[in-house]
Amino acid sequence: MYNGGMAGLTYWSPNVNIFRDPRWGRGQETPGEDPVLAGRYAASYVRGLQGTDANRLKVAASCKHFTAYDLDNWNGVDRFHFNAKVSKQDIEDTFNVPFRMCVKEGKVASVMCSYNQVNGVPTCADPNLLKRTVRGQWRLDGYIVSDCDSVGVFYTSQHYTSTPEEAAADAIKAGLDLDCGPFLGLHTQNAVKKGLLRESDVNGALSNTLTVQMRLGMFDGEPSSHPYGNLGPSDVCTPSHQELALEAARQGIVLLKNNGPSLPLSTRRHHTVAVIGPNSNATVTMIGNYAGIACGYTSPLQGMGRYARTIHELGCANVACTDDKQFGSAINAARQADATVLVMGLDQSIEAETVDRAGLLLPGRQQDLVSKVAAASKGPTILVLMSGGPVDVTFAKNDPRIVGILWAGYPGQAGGAAIADILFGTANPGAKLPMTWYPQGYLQNLPMTNMAMRSSQSTGYPGRTYRFYNGPVVYPFGYGLSYTHFVHTLASAPKLVSVPVDGHRHGNSTNISNKAIRVTHARCGKLSISLEVDVKNVGSKDGTHTLLVFSNPPAGNGHWAPHKQLVAFEKVHVPAKAQQRVQVKIHVCKLLSVVDRSGTRRIPMGEHSLHIGDVKHSLSLQAQTLGIIKS
Repeated sequence: MYNGGMAGLTYWSPNVNIFRDPRWGRGQETPGEDPVLAGRYAASYVRGLQGTDANRLKVAASCKHFTAYDLDNWNGVDRFHFNAKVSKQDIEDTFNVPFRMCVKEGKVASVMCSYNQVNGVPTCADPNLLKRTVRGQWRLDGYIVSDCDSVGVFYTSQHYTSTPEEAAADAIKAGLDLDCGPFLGLHTQNAVKKGLLRESDVNGALSNTLTVQMRLGMFDGEPSSHPYGNLGPSDVCTPSHQELALEAARQGIVLLKNNGPSLPLSTRRHHTVAVIGPNSNATVTMIGNYAGIACGYTSPLQGMGRYARTIHELGCANVACTDDKQFGSAINAARQADATVLVMGLDQSIEAETVDRAGLLLPGRQQDLVSKVAAASKGPTILVLMSGGPVDVTFAKNDPRIVGILWAGYPGQAGGAAIADILFGTANPGAKLPMTWYPQGYLQNLPMTNMAMRSSQSTGYPGRTYRFYNGPVVYPFGYGLSYTHFVHTLASAPKLVSVPVDGHRHGNSTNISNKAIRVTHARCGKLSISLEVDVKNVGSKDGTHTLLVFSNPPAGNGHWAPHKQLVAFEKVHVPAKAQQRVQVKIHVCKLLSVVDRSGTRRIPMGEHSLHIGDVKHSLSLQAQTLGIIKS
């Protein structure tokens, strides 16, 4: 019942906070900077953990950390003391989107509130966020849990209440059901005795947690007769699961540069490979943070050794790379080898929970090592980056001696095998960047504490993420190359869509054809549009393509609409010289809407522009009124 005595049946995962600032140490845990992508990921992740039977959970997942939590420790400000000042607009159209999709579409069993305050109120004591939004509007079927000791944090660190009993009462009355930590256990009884809290409030919290335990089968006796009761430790490291870890790593590696093209390498031409860099023989680094125990590791050095003879040099003792003592032997290795692979980047000493980065460049002397090795290398030089957050590698992008750049993220236990498979062409890269890679200059006068998503011309504020930032980038959101080439053709798409609108009140029945209509006034239901896109692989290698569909809202919606928004994505495998037709569905109210300054979601009428690669399609939305209500 308790996972073979190794763990419980509750997993406080996934982290679906928006990767708002590239310096955030926990950005590595998230699915990236886009709210729709994060929401799709949240719902899929939760279904994977919980299963799809509402009454019987495999394990209980928890979407965290609600909400606007994306700063750990920056410039003397830490998450235990931070008050995130967030507009209603940004809450509605960015920060809360993944959580709403997690609850409504993923049917998650739990939501975790965060350490920070939002607009002066600790999230774990905010009835607007917990009771009214998560449980009320989104209809959470499950429990709300605090981040560990966050009730204690808002009492002792934030001084939000003057007594511990008031803190306990505020949290439970706001909708908190479970405390990760001892605080509620110590102070709730006294809060009831002092009349700050009703026993019925405590019963409500208890019933929300016990119900999830019941759905997990904890009161159903001997587990072996239950659907998941015979799973044990021997089911973890099966060959198929380890193959899945390898395949996930292959699918997650992004090819950022391939001059020539020089990649893939060839076992016929590249007999010896110099494998250099502080992450070249990495193992534990590859699983990032909040990971289980790996079944076994394949480091990049071991992976490359399956294809070629390797010459190994670290070049730097660790990712901090504080001196050049080992540069000489690394340069020497590159001079001898048929190809050179530099495995550089970050690890948990540079970006982690409680550790935000100061800048976006490679740490210490890493850049120096890469440039010197590339200048001396006999064969092609490829840079492989391990990191959770984006790195400004403009120098490598512009260096003709560096023919290829790969971003591997933290690729898991089989990361080294996956990197080698991509470099030698056994696998064809097809991944895309889930966040913008900014230049270091982006951070100038940009405090992490400024939560605004939208840019401001008057203050010179650049805006955040591809949706609102229009300046220079190293690599854009959604970028990623392949060893083949795909061409898109739009096979079918509507040009005009009627949006049924409930009879609006007299006096406000002026021409609505050119306005942005409230989503609550539209008959949303199944109002979606279908596109059919032909994806042709015109290259010589089979490949998997990720089709990204972006939408630009009509001009004239003020400064508040995003420049563009991801509205759909589909993955398709296309053999060389073949073509596949992909159907894409776009829900009009959820995906073509924008949020106005007061936090109201609206559907702009008029011309929306859809972008699929280099194909553009114009789609006109028109309001169709269903009768007038006389007031």
